Amino acid sequence: MKIGIIREEKTPHDNRVPLTPSQCRTLMEDYPDLWIAIQPSEHRCYTNDEYRWQGVPVREDLSSCDYLLGVKEIPVEHILPNKTYLIFSHTIKEQAHNKKLLQTFIKQKSSLIDYECLKDDKNKRIIAFGRWAGIVGAYHALRMIGLRSKAFNIRQMNECHNFAEAQKEFLKLKLPPLNIVLTGTGRVSDGANFLLELAGIKKIEPVDFLRKQFNETVYTQLESKHLFYRDNLDEFDTLDYHKHPELYKSAFYPFTKVTDMFINGIYWDKRIPVFFTKEQMQENDFRIKQIADITCDIAPEASVPSTLKASTIDEPYYGYNPNSKNIEAPFGENVIDVMAVDNLPNELPRDASEDFGNMLISRVIPKLIRGNHPVIYNATVVYKGLLNEPFSYLKNYAELS
Repeated sequence: MKIGIIREEKTPHDNRVPLTPSQCRTLMEDYPDLWIAIQPSEHRCYTNDEYRWQGVPVREDLSSCDYLLGVKEIPVEHILPNKTYLIFSHTIKEQAHNKKLLQTFIKQKSSLIDYECLKDDKNKRIIAFGRWAGIVGAYHALRMIGLRSKAFNIRQMNECHNFAEAQKEFLKLKLPPLNIVLTGTGRVSDGANFLLELAGIKKIEPVDFLRKQFNETVYTQLESKHLFYRDNLDEFDTLDYHKHPELYKSAFYPFTKVTDMFINGIYWDKRIPVFFTKEQMQENDFRIKQIADITCDIAPEASVPSTLKASTIDEPYYGYNPNSKNIEAPFGENVIDVMAVDNLPNELPRDASEDFGNMLISRVIPKLIRGNHPVIYNATVVYKGLLNEPFSYLKNYAELS
């Protein structure tokens, strides 16, 4: 079997890789019939020479490969006919901006396996970058606190060689007493929780967070049962909530009165109620002054109404004025600071890529080699130019007759 690692062509260029140089070498040693090559690129977190040093051929032409692995969406002009791609396609929710991408896979009679759809028998994803989004997002939250309070100034993570170097910045932390809320229990929030614990911040139960006062920086982690409720139900029913989220209401309002920094790391879709409204943000006792929105859904289709746009790694913060409802410069007296970078793992691409590659090696590639595996089948959006059965709901989106 031949695997090709494609160059990330989408602008801005993604610097992550699906497999690191040493992981490619290990795979070829473990599977003698497996051959891996990589397209040259000047934008990766690993250089072309680093791959060469591990015995990985660097070549432009990957047309002989059975599988082509990337990270982000591929510009349609670069999709080869009759090939199988593994990428994050961002098509399965019928995203309008990627409609042509799906149509091109069909037109080229190629196959598309979406990383996002690779799941185990409990319907949990087996491969993702989410944990690193949480780690980098929570680090941004701490950096924002320093920039607003002027108590400390830590480097941005993309200025560090790797996570080990970034952790040295914790020595500069001089956190003032304040309250942090973290939402979610998935990979993203697990990463954020890990970072906050690593920074030595004390974790508090939600009920104590609401009722008590603290003379140090503390945080609490809110699950769905803390965030939403349904009328006429005495206890939160997880199964009912996941089945009928549109019947629930937000229970977040009390936390807006005691929270200084809000780190949003929970999955949201338009059936789920928003945490708070723009009008509530105008209330005099709305205390939240900073929001690290790792989820980064853009308003009005968003759980956080102040996330008016995605920010960038180069300019990660902007200010939201709750009175004018407009974007202004961050860290001013009358604004709420917002971090809404939508590609956070790119700040630590080497760490994120290594973690992702380990999951790919242990959970995905053996299934590709074996062939006819249900996990691969259920993640195959397009097979040889035809929509696969699990994704037949995309027929109208792809304009198929």
